[in-house]
Amino acid sequence: MKTIHGKILIFFGVIHSLLAVSPWAFWKQFAGFMGKSFFKISEGLFEFPLLDGQMNYENFAAFWFFYFGLLLIPIGVLVNHVEKTNRQIPKNFMWIYLMIVGIGVYMIPFSGMTFLMLPHSIYMLYTDHKIKHTHQIN
Repeated sequence: MKTIHGKILIFFGVIHSLLAVSPWAFWKQFAGFMGKSFFKISEGLFEFPLLDGQMNYENFAAFWFFYFGLLLIPIGVLVNHVEKTNRQIPKNFMWIYLMIVGIGVYMIPFSGMTFLMLPHSIYMLYTDHKIKHTHQIN
C-alpha cells in the first residue's frame, strides 16, 4: 500500500504555515507578533464584538492561517502512520475530511481548499475505493 495521503497532508501543513509568515501573506502581522515575543497577540474574548470589543481581523486571519497549517501536520503524521502500518484510513475520516474541505471551498472558493485539498480528498476516496475493489477481485 502506498503511503501518500499522510505525506500530502504534512506537505500542505508545512507550506500553509510557511506561506503565512511570507511577505506575500501575513509577514506584517508576524513582525508585530515578534515585537510582542509572540505573547498575547490578541486580547482574546475582549476583542469579541458581542462584548463590545473591536476585533483585529488581520491578526486573527494571520494567526489562524498559520495555525491551520500547524494543525494539518500532526493529522498528516497520524494518517501516514496508519498507511505505513498497512491499515486502511477510516472511511469516516475521509468523508469528514471531504465535508470540511467542501465547507471551505464553499466559503472561500478561490483558495487552496479548492485547488489542492478538494482534489486530495477526492483522490483519497478514489484510492480507497480502488484498493477495496482490487482486493475483492483477487
